[in-house]
Amino acid sequence: MSPGERLVQKVSSTRTFARIAPHVIPALDRAVHRVTRGKVLLSARMLPGVILTATGAKSGLPRRTPLACMPEEGGGWLLIGSNFGRPGHPAWTGNLLKHPDAEVSWRGRDIPVRARLLEGAERERAWRAALAFWPPYAAYQARVEREIRLFRLERR
Repeated sequence: MSPGERLVQKVSSTRTFARIAPHVIPALDRAVHRVTRGKVLLSARMLPGVILTATGAKSGLPRRTPLACMPEEGGGWLLIGSNFGRPGHPAWTGNLLKHPDAEVSWRGRDIPVRARLLEGAERERAWRAALAFWPPYAAYQARVEREIRLFRLERR
């Protein structure tokens, strides 16, 4: 790991980052994604990312959310509902629980997916893989009492 990558991981583990990032990163990602017609996500410089389009659990309207993801063998993705280590599950996780059929924009392509909340041993294996992929998730989990939700997205 390069010194720059270590610095990014250290900064992203801080409470200050958790307060600021949720307001800045998604807005920048949405704007750049729109301007580049789905080809670029700024946050993907740190981690791979998708734009998730899911149906709102309460509104029933499409909700577009830029998210870090962990690509998996076979063409699926793991989504980690860390909410940057803030209290409460992120809204997109509730949307997927109620409406698991969704879509991701991945490298300029829109792909229909079905989301599945991971539990038990499957969740534990995925959590270990997520921590190896992005160690700051451990700091996020340590700051909250809730269990961070993990979703596996599989192509439909």
